[in-house]
Amino acid sequence: MSATSATTATPAVPRRKRAATAGFHLGAGALAVLWLLPIALVLVTSLRSFDDIAAHGLGSRPHSFTLDNFRQAWVDGGQQRALINSLLVTVPCVLLTLALAAMAAFALSRYDVPFRRALLLLMLGGNLLPPQILLIPVSKLSELMGVYDTLPALIGVQTGFGVGFYVFVLHGFMRAIPAEIQQAAVVDGAGPWQVFWRIILPLTRPALAALSALSFTWIFNDLLWAITVLRSDTKMPITAALIGLQGQYVSMWNVVAAGSVIAAAPTVAVFLRFQRHFVAGLNLGAVK
Repeated sequence: MSATSATTATPAVPRRKRAATAGFHLGAGALAVLWLLPIALVLVTSLRSFDDIAAHGLGSRPHSFTLDNFRQAWVDGGQQRALINSLLVTVPCVLLTLALAAMAAFALSRYDVPFRRALLLLMLGGNLLPPQILLIPVSKLSELMGVYDTLPALIGVQTGFGVGFYVFVLHGFMRAIPAEIQQAAVVDGAGPWQVFWRIILPLTRPALAALSALSFTWIFNDLLWAITVLRSDTKMPITAALIGLQGQYVSMWNVVAAGSVIAAAPTVAVFLRFQRHFVAGLNLGAVK
């Protein structure tokens, strides 16, 4: 190839690269707009008055704004009680599930436990079962145990169905920690509990933070198990309360939208709080 042809072809590569980068950003921006458009519609609707929506339509430009929709959903619609129920279930579930999963993963990853591979596969296989086929057995079992229609029953169900997956994830993180760190601690006189609490657990913090955000979102937004083991309206979490809110305010979409915003706020706050740890945990898991 001559020097003239090489000089002519060289500027074409940066131009193609810039065009590809611009096309990627345009496509990603369009997808982001499509993704955020329904959320923006819900937020705007939650601030509009019923008279405004009735007069101009749900998709029209808003002409008035009010916060009374949130008061109606919070007080009259029972969102306050439902949100407390959701937090009473979600927070203990996250703490209990991750505590049990961390201890089980520590034992399976750092010690020669008999049949540990079979145990891991059994835990993972339990999460592959469709939950729909377990609805009736779980409901009957909670009735036989005398805990049906109680929040502890829902906590037990959520913990039991989540711990297997978290053990599988944490096992991969803990197994990748160099064995020399644990051996040095044992030489210094540390016991298994000290090794777990002071060495392994701090090194697994990114994974725990990522799983905390995920488990909080999954448990808080769950509806299936709530309506399976609970019956009383006063004990329902906020996802089930949204269904009742829609039945109570059939045509008042502004109140229903306000209730949806209230229900989504805790999970958004948790994700924003653990966002840095969440991304770090996912990146660490990808590398390992």
